[in-house]
Amino acid sequence: MSYLHSIILGIIEGITEFLPISSTGHMVAASAFMGIAENDFTKAFEVIIQFGAILSVLVLYWKRFLPSWPFYKKLFVAFLPTAIIGFLLRHVVDQLLESVQVVAWSLILGGIVLVWSDKIFAHLTAVGRKTGDLTYKDCVKLGLFQSIAMIPGVSRSGATIMGGLSLGMQKKEAAEFSFFLAVPTMAAATLYKLLGIYKTIQHDQIGILACGTFVSFVVAMIAIRFFMGIVTRYGFRGFGYYRILLGVIILVLLYTGHSMTAG
Repeated sequence: MSYLHSIILGIIEGITEFLPISSTGHMVAASAFMGIAENDFTKAFEVIIQFGAILSVLVLYWKRFLPSWPFYKKLFVAFLPTAIIGFLLRHVVDQLLESVQVVAWSLILGGIVLVWSDKIFAHLTAVGRKTGDLTYKDCVKLGLFQSIAMIPGVSRSGATIMGGLSLGMQKKEAAEFSFFLAVPTMAAATLYKLLGIYKTIQHDQIGILACGTFVSFVVAMIAIRFFMGIVTRYGFRGFGYYRILLGVIILVLLYTGHSMTAG
């Protein structure tokens, strides 16, 4: 992996982490397209640079993260299902990350759900529950929804947002809670991956990781603002159509003999 690869993947991560279009799915597909070899470092890279995007949430929403124990308790409860399920299925998830075909089908199915959700949850644009209204039982349900996103291409933010809408949350509130829940989730994933590679990581790889993380941080700051404006005005339908189109393109490439397997 080169610095150019790191910058490109950092841009992709920053744009896609908080949009309901699957950052992991995009990075898996982009890595395969660029011919980046699959190994322990590149797999860890795709997870670790997500921490840069997570830092953008802390910067943009720092007031929400001031000492507020009820808020932290709800985040922790919502985080637990993903932490437990992710640990138990970590080897299965690593295998799925190698499948571009899984990504493609997940993009299409998730896109259909987003298009459908705009019709079903149209009334939640201006009305609905807020984060403060969530019970601990609601938080567990949101954590279970987020766990679905361990399948590459599903989208962590998209799954969490759909969970929030199903609980009657406002679209804006559901989107913001998906941002907040990303902080402990991706911090834990980053730490786990770092512990797995720190003994074998090489000096030049540290620079590549730092580069991708910084780029994802800067780009995510812009993407979050863009996303909130789009959701408030137009909902999720456009993202759904984009997912379906991208998934179909990937499948066409695969089924017409184009190799999208990293070398």
